[in-house]
Amino acid sequence: MPASPQTTSEPRWFKSSYSGGNTTECLECASVAQGALIRDSKYQQRGPVVSFGSAAWGRFINALSSAQEQADAVKS
Repeated sequence: MPASPQTTSEPRWFKSSYSGGNTTECLECASVAQGALIRDSKYQQRGPVVSFGSAAWGRFINALSSAQEQADAVKS
């Protein structure tokens, strides 16, 4: 997910399509001008939020993509 700025003052949170039907073990993400916010979906309004700067978020997403490519190569 690319980190792109939002035009509203409140972050728009979404769950990953990989979360599946188990609603007790989901993370939510919101893109903000400075990067991305992550929170546990069980504690939406009262839980902690982890903030990633744009550069750190980009490195994280690239690392996940690389790991997926390596896993796919091993399966082939």
